[in-house]
Amino acid sequence: MTGPTALNATRRTAELRALAGGQALDVLVIGGGITGAGIALDAATRGLTVALVEKHDLAFGTSRWSSKLVHGGLRYLATGNVGIARRSAIERGILMTRNAPHLVRAMPQLVPLLPSMNAASRTLVRIGFLAGDGLRKLAGTPGSVLPRSRRVDAQRAIELSPTVRRDGLDGGLLAYDGQLIDDARLVTAVVRTAAQHGARILTRVAASNATGTTATLTDQLSGESFDVTARAVINATGVWAGEVDPSIKLRPSRGTHLVFDAEAFGNPTAALTVPIPGEINRFVFAMPEQLGRIYLGLTDEDAPGPIPDVPEPTPQEIAFLLDTVNTALDVSVGPADVTGAYAGLRPLIDTGAGRTADVSREHAVVESPSGVISIIGGKLTEYRYMAEDVLDRAIVSKGLTASGCRTRNLPLVGAPSNPVATLRTPVQIPSSLVARYGAEAPNVIAAASCDRPTEPVADGIDVIRAEFEYAVTHEGALTADDILDRRTRIGLVTADRERAEAVAEEFAISAR
Repeated sequence: MTGPTALNATRRTAELRALAGGQALDVLVIGGGITGAGIALDAATRGLTVALVEKHDLAFGTSRWSSKLVHGGLRYLATGNVGIARRSAIERGILMTRNAPHLVRAMPQLVPLLPSMNAASRTLVRIGFLAGDGLRKLAGTPGSVLPRSRRVDAQRAIELSPTVRRDGLDGGLLAYDGQLIDDARLVTAVVRTAAQHGARILTRVAASNATGTTATLTDQLSGESFDVTARAVINATGVWAGEVDPSIKLRPSRGTHLVFDAEAFGNPTAALTVPIPGEINRFVFAMPEQLGRIYLGLTDEDAPGPIPDVPEPTPQEIAFLLDTVNTALDVSVGPADVTGAYAGLRPLIDTGAGRTADVSREHAVVESPSGVISIIGGKLTEYRYMAEDVLDRAIVSKGLTASGCRTRNLPLVGAPSNPVATLRTPVQIPSSLVARYGAEAPNVIAAASCDRPTEPVADGIDVIRAEFEYAVTHEGALTADDILDRRTRIGLVTADRERAEAVAEEFAISAR
C-alpha cells in the first residue's frame, strides 16, 4: 500500500524529473531538519507549490541529536525571557494535544532532595516548578495531558528512580514536561504530512548557488545537476546556514548525551534531574527512552571552527556528565556503562561574548542581499511557530498569494485525527510500534510484503522487520544508515547496530 504520504525511491525519481523539467515552484526550502520540514508543511497547507531538498537524509543534522524533549520554556522564564517561555509552553501544548499526541507524552522529572542541595536551591526549584505549572495553564494545556508539579516522599522517589542516592534522601520534587518518542521520527512525520498536502520531499539532493529566486540542485546519487526557479528560496540549514548565505554568523554550541542500558539506572520511570553545581537553572537529565535505554545529557559548550557532518562528544563532556549524575546516584556509573554517545550543534545566533549556555534561543529571519531568506537560531519545540514566522515574512517580501497558516490545528501522520486510512490487520499490534507510529501502526504491518514481518530485526531489540520495510516504502529511507540511524535509533549503540545491520542492508538494497 502506498499513498500521498509515502516517500520512497520511486517517488523521489519522479519528483526530481518533474523539477528538472522546469516545474515552477512558489517556495524552495533548503534543509531537511525539523525547521525545514515545518516550513514545507506550512507552505503546502497554505496552497503554495513547495519542494524541500536535503543533501543528506531527513533529520541528518541537529534535529536527531536533541534531548527528545518538548520543553515548556521554564528555563527561559528563569532567565527573564518571558516571550520565549510563553511560546514554548504554547507550542508544547499544540504538539501534545493537536499536532502529534502520538509522538509526545508527559515525562516525569524527579529532582531528588539530597543533603548536597541547600534550602535556597530547593526553594528556587520549587518556585520554578510552580511557575511551570502557571505556564502550562497559560498555554491552555490540560492537567490530564501534563500533570501539575508536586513533592513526593523518599519511597516514591526511589520507585521512580531506583538508583537514586538513599543516604539523606528527603523525598523529591516532581514536575512534568513533554518528551518525544524520537526527534527524527517527528521530522519524518512532518515531511510525510507535507507530502500528503503536495510538497515534494527530496533527500540526497544538494542546493548550491542559491539566490532569492534560483538554485542549482545536484542529485547526490547520480551526480546530475539542474537549475530551478522559485518565487522564494528559504535557507533552513541550521548550523550550516552560513554555507548558503556567507553573511550569516552563528555561534554553534555542542550538546552531548551518553547512552546507557536502562538497567544501569534500575529501569526508572522518571527522568532523574540533577542540578549542576554552581548553576541556578541548569540540570543534567537521565531520561528513560525507547529501546530500553537511558539518555544522559546535556552539555553546552562552544564549538568553534568548521562544522562537522557528525559532531563528536569530547572526553571532558563525558566526564562532566558522569561526575554530575553520580552526585545523585546510590551506585556509581562509569565509562564502562556507556553503550553509546552522541553530540549535536545548536545553531545559536552570534551575540558576541559570554557562555553559550547564556545565549538566547530566540530565532531570527534574515534576507540576504541576493534575496535568500534564512531562518536561524531557535529550538525544536518552536519549529511550527518558526515556520509560520518565516512563511509570513516570505509571503509579504516576495508577494506570494497564499492562505493563512493552518498548522496550529493540523494533525500529523499517525495522529488519530489525521485522515490517512488505517488498514486492518489480524495481528496484535506491539505497544512499541504504537509508540512510534501512533494510529498508523496497523499500516506498518498490513503494508508489509517481507517474510516474517512481526519478527524482531535482532534478538532483544523491539523493532520488527515490517518497520525496516516501511522505512523504505513510506518514510524515504534509501540506505541502511537511514534505517538504523534516523528511522529507528538502533544505530546509537554499536553492538545493536552490528546485530541489525545485515537486515537493514537487505531492505535498503531491495529499495534500489
